This record gives sequence, structure tokens and C-alpha cells, in this order.
Amino acid sequence: MKLRCSVAIVFFVSGQLLLLLLHYLATTNAQLLPIVHDHANEMQIYIIDVERHQQHDLLSDEDLESWHASFLPNSTLDSGAPRLLYSYRHVLSGFSARLTPGELESIKSKPGFVGAQRSQRHHVETTYTPGYDILLGLRGKLCDCTSATALPRCDMTLPPLANSRMYLGVTGKNVWGATMMGEGIIIGVIDTGIKPTHPSFDDSMIPSTPPKSRWKGNCTYKGFPCNKKIIGAKALQYGGRTSPLDTEGHGTHVASIAAGSFVKNANVLGTASGMAPGMAPMAHLSIYKVCFPNEGCHSADIYAAIEQAIKDGVDVINMSIGGKFNATFYEDAVSRGSMAAIQNNIIPVASAGNYGVNPMTLCHSAPWVLAVGACTTDRRIVSIVELGDGRTFLGESAYQPTTWNSSTLFPLEYPGSNGNVNSRGCAADEMAKLNLKGKIVICEPELVDNAQMGESVYKAGAEGMIVLDFITQGYTTNSFPDVLPTSSVNFKARMAILDYYLTNKPNAIAAIRFNGTQFGHMPSPAVAYFSSRGPSRMNGGLIKPDVLAPGVNILAAWPKSVGPNPSPLATHTFNFYSGTSMAAPHVSGIAALVRKKHLGWTPSEIISAIVTTANDSWTAHFPDDIIIDEISNDAAGIFTTGAGMVSPVKALDPGLVFKLTADNYIGYLCGLGYTYSEVFQMVGPKKNCSGVIHLNSTDLNYPSIAVNLTRTVTSQKVTRTAKNVGNAREEYIPKIVQPAGVDIFLSPDRLKFTRVNQEISYEMRFDMRGSYPSQGSDMIRRGKIVWDSGKHMVTTPIALTFA
Repeated sequence: MKLRCSVAIVFFVSGQLLLLLLHYLATTNAQLLPIVHDHANEMQIYIIDVERHQQHDLLSDEDLESWHASFLPNSTLDSGAPRLLYSYRHVLSGFSARLTPGELESIKSKPGFVGAQRSQRHHVETTYTPGYDILLGLRGKLCDCTSATALPRCDMTLPPLANSRMYLGVTGKNVWGATMMGEGIIIGVIDTGIKPTHPSFDDSMIPSTPPKSRWKGNCTYKGFPCNKKIIGAKALQYGGRTSPLDTEGHGTHVASIAAGSFVKNANVLGTASGMAPGMAPMAHLSIYKVCFPNEGCHSADIYAAIEQAIKDGVDVINMSIGGKFNATFYEDAVSRGSMAAIQNNIIPVASAGNYGVNPMTLCHSAPWVLAVGACTTDRRIVSIVELGDGRTFLGESAYQPTTWNSSTLFPLEYPGSNGNVNSRGCAADEMAKLNLKGKIVICEPELVDNAQMGESVYKAGAEGMIVLDFITQGYTTNSFPDVLPTSSVNFKARMAILDYYLTNKPNAIAAIRFNGTQFGHMPSPAVAYFSSRGPSRMNGGLIKPDVLAPGVNILAAWPKSVGPNPSPLATHTFNFYSGTSMAAPHVSGIAALVRKKHLGWTPSEIISAIVTTANDSWTAHFPDDIIIDEISNDAAGIFTTGAGMVSPVKALDPGLVFKLTADNYIGYLCGLGYTYSEVFQMVGPKKNCSGVIHLNSTDLNYPSIAVNLTRTVTSQKVTRTAKNVGNAREEYIPKIVQPAGVDIFLSPDRLKFTRVNQEISYEMRFDMRGSYPSQGSDMIRRGKIVWDSGKHMVTTPIALTFA
């Protein structure tokens, strides 16, 4: 038996190499591509930065466009298509246009030219939450009935909790009641569009649209029905205007997570049934479609969307869009555009990326962008694999037919045992060659999705399917709307199931049992395998992602029916989806709620409130139990979790905030070594590096702290300035969790405030304790300072790197 098991394991391990390579290519920076190949005579789309016109602020949009068009060789291509795609006023000083590389060289010689970049192609970031997610604790009463304007909605109460998470468990009255569920706040969603007729965007609870003095946007595409929920919708593609309708699902899903209306009996094929509101269910939505099938999301269009959102007057921008993790801030449309957004009092929220497993895979790591990683919840849609030897393995699937006979053990078949990659992936052409009648078939993802694999094996006669995660997917499992009885299992189960099959074929048998929707899975939250990890290659060492939010198997609106028998007439359609794309809109909704309660706070103060109130522990009573990384099932690193899981209730009342100004950001860019033209591209001609104090990432008054110590630099001082937004008289005493091998000294050793908005600076000294760590030890250590007043607890996460 030992010999047979060893042979099976060798076969299993050696057979994974090509699939792991495919998985790597599918989940790495290879997703970001230039629009066309770089041939001298080929037309490209370029972003052109130019000096501002002397009368920039006085020029009409038409005059500004004419000024930008004066840089071009002519107004149209030979085909008649316009050269000028967009003329930008706010997001940058310049325009985007179709040019050959030769024509670009001519423009470079013109007075006023600053710089040029090719437009890049990005991708959306996919692979239970307030209403879906017990974890965030937004249950109970929907509104504060002491508010006269809220009275018509005060008869609505959410269903009781099936399982309350004590350390985050709160009533809706504490969150939605204090913020009127985000009423009047506008969330801009830059994505694949939206399905406006979905019940998640019903406006019957919304009293009115924002006044014209505040809202400048519109919804003018013919046949696209906006309402009091969706108050703006535009599609921007190569300078043209097309329908904002979502044909893919991503944008609809994201928008409903951020600000979906209450929908009863939301479910996916009968699982996870319940009420499904978004994080800020009374907030408005403004939709900017820039991501298109087979085209991705182009930089020129992203800049145009942020430009339009600034003009329209949104409060929050959600960008669940990927990027290059080695891109500078001026090369990354999300980071660069967000600088303009934050200068216009808009909170930019972005997905941190789906390039996880490896460190330094983070996107959008600028300090003015709230970057969000993805974690799990405690809910599973349970589908159990039982092998013929009696062992069972927990998996998931949203398709759980009541007619399925879970007690029957079917013959087990693994088409991939022949070593063919297409067979491993249950590709249709390979499955068509097989007779799988009456069998449960083992398939591996990546080549095609669950639905396509399921269709292929179903047509070959299969009864069911087991989908095996790769080792790089760790302990994360997915609940897909499968088309036949299925269980998707993690990598540990994968190894055992393959070993059983290879050891016992042709007599291997298995059953699939469905256990429906189950809560209380532990440890939870845990970081999803795909969530990108820091440290960032480009931000000088700041801790990113900032926070985590639910991003695995998120139930939200979907534009069409799913499962084995989709109905084209269905309207009450939801789906599970995973990715940092799903995590970001949770935080966008929370940012909208914080903005509603604190209209005078700046974006940096709102970001601070969300970061310093996050929770880095997965247990209520044992704060040292750090959130788990689902790749290893061990405690996650500080550059994987950031500050931890968001806490909506605490974010509304953080006690202290750490604010940043435009000059701070400019000084930080200068500290990174950016040139005049690079700073100009980021912030315009307002400042240059000779007029500001240069700051490194540690100097920045950020709500987290990253410190580097070396063999020669064994001590470092860091200063922070805290602003009191809690009670007028409040005294904070620090609780210090020191990174291993480091002593932290504080001065002063307490913060005593006597008025609201008072600011107090304090200094921290980080001293290496003992000798420099030996090679092979953990060179990145986690710590934190918790300022505790008895009413508020303000946590500053610390990353200590032995460089």
C-alpha cells in the first residue's frame, strides 16, 4: 500500500506543473497589456500631458477642447474617426488621442508638451455582507424612528440573525439609524455598467434626487431608465457614447454591494436566502461604464470617468479595477485619477488586486487611495464529498437539487489521469470522447469555468462533478451556480481525493451530500488566497492593503438567471462572486455612511477612521488570534491584512483621526524622487518639489506606520499628529504591542484632549532589541499601538521590516 500511495503522489505532483504555470499566468501581472503592439506606423491611444492654458479656469469645455486639439496634426483620421478622444480638465491637464508613434514625436516638440503615455488595458478584479453578511453586524432596526423623515420606512425590520458575531455584532440602529442609511450620498461606480431594472436598484425608499446645486450629472442615454437610486449613467469608450447597460454582471454586482436597495428573499438557486441590502441602501448611484467584453478597461476611459465623476459631484468613487503592481502612481490611472478625486473632496476606494499568493503584488498603493483586500465570511454553502473509504471533505456549491440522492456512491472518474491538460480541465472536446454515464467526474479549474466543465461532463453522461482547487488556492473554496451536482473542494481535499482515486481505480467510488447554507465556519474572517499582498513596490513602504472586507462568495445582484435552467424572463436574479472587486464596494458603502454622518470630514480623515477602527483578530475574546491567511491556514502577515477587517460601527465614531493635506501628498511624491514633470502629471502646476518639505513614507501622517531597521540603522523616530473627533474632554492611554525584536518608546505617554478638533503630536522611537535577525527568520514583524480612552480605541498598525 505504501508503494502504491507513493506512486500516486508522485503522479499527482508531477502532473501539476503545467497547470500551475497556467494558473500563474492567469493570476499575475500578465493581465495588463498595452492596447496595440509598438510598431512605428500603428495607431495608438496616448494620454498627453500639457501645460495648463493661461486662462485654464476661465475656458469653456469647448475652448479647452480646441486648445488641446491644437496639438494634433489634424482633427480626424483617414477613416473619419476623431483623433481627440477626451479633453481633461480636472483629472489631469491634457487629453487622449489616437496617434502614431511618429506623430507623437512631432507633438513632443511643441511648446507646452509635458509628457505622454500609451493608454493601458486593465481588468475588473474577480476570480453576504450587510444584508448578506452577518460578519459586519448590520442587522436589526433599519432606521432611527425619532427622525421625522425616516418615519415612512420605520416599519421595516430585518429578519433575525441566524448567528451573531459578538465582537462585531451591532444593531442597524447604531449604523443605519445614525446615517439614515447613506441618504443623499452619491457613490460613483466605475465598472462594466449596471442593469437598471434589477430590484436591487428600486427607488421606492428613496425620497428624492439630490438638488441641482449639488448634483450636476445626468442620465441621457436613450432607453436607459434612471430613477432616484441610479441618478446618473454614462458609458465611455474611446471617446464615444454607448449604452451603460451591464452585459457581464460585474458592475451590477459591485453597485448592489455598495448601495443596493432592500430585496426580500434574495438567493442563489435557493441557497443563502434572505434580505439583501447594500452597505448604504439609501445612497444614490452614478454609473460610469468603462469596462467592456473582450476589451477590458482602458486608461483613457478611466480618466474620463473620474473626470466626469468630479464634474458630476459624487462623494465616493468605487474602482474594482486591476492594474500593474510595478506601475508608478503617474502610470496607474486609478492612483493618478484618485489624486484629482481626493483634491475635489471625493473618497477614492479601489480593489487591492487579485494577484495574491506572492508578496509585492499590490495594485493602487498610493496613500490617497483606500486599497481593499478580500477576506471570507463565516458562511458556507456546503457540499460534502464522501469517498468509498468513508472519509468526507467539505466543499461548496450553490446548486443543491432536492431530488439528488446523496446516499448513492457513484463510480469516480478522473479524465486527467492520462496526463492531458485538456482532460484535467474537463474541456468539451475531450469529454465528448468519453462515456461518463453514471459517474462522478473529477475536474480541475483554470482552463474553463465551473459551468463549462459541468456542461461538458453532463453531456458525456456524468451524474456529478468534483472540482479540485490548486495548491495556490489554499483553503479558499467557491460556491458556484453549478449546472449539475457538484462539490468544489480546497487543495488539502484535492490531494486526498486524487490519492484515493489513483490508489483505488477502477473501483474508486464517491457520493456528494448537500448540507445547504451553514454559518459559524471558523476561522473567519480569513484572507482569501487571491487577495494581493504587500509590501508595495512603489509606495516607499506604506502598509497596504489598508483594510480587508468580505470578498469571497458574495451574494449580490446579477443581470441574468444562473444555474442549470436559466430563465431569460427572470428578474429576481442574484449570484455569488469572488474577488477584491467585491471587497472594495463594501468599503465604498461604509465610506458613504461615514461621509453622511461627518459631512465636514476630509477624505483622508474618513480613510483614517476606517483604518484605525479595523479589527486584526478573527476572535472576539482573544485579540492575539491574528486573522488567518487561507493559503497556509496560519496567521497572516501585516502586508496581507493591513489594519484588518473593517468595522462599520466603529468607523462612524473613531475618536481620533490622522489627516493629510495636498501639500503632504506633494511632499511625499517629492520624497519618492519624482521629477517636476512627474509631479506635474500627478497634481498639475500648483506646486513643485522646491516649494514643499520632502517626506518619506514614514513621515507621512498616515493612520498606519511602516518602519525599516538595518544592521547600521538600529533606531528610528516617527511622529504622528492625532485630531480629536470624539468627546471634547478625553484622555487616551496607549497599549503597545511591540514587533518581535523591537522596543517602542512613546513621548508623551498619553494624549489628553480638552476640546473637539484639537490636535496633539507625539513621537515614537523604535529601537532594535538584541542582534540583527539571522537569515531565514521572519524579516517583517507585526505590531500596533492602541490608544484607549475607555470610550474609543484607536489602533495604529505597525509593520517593522529588517531591511
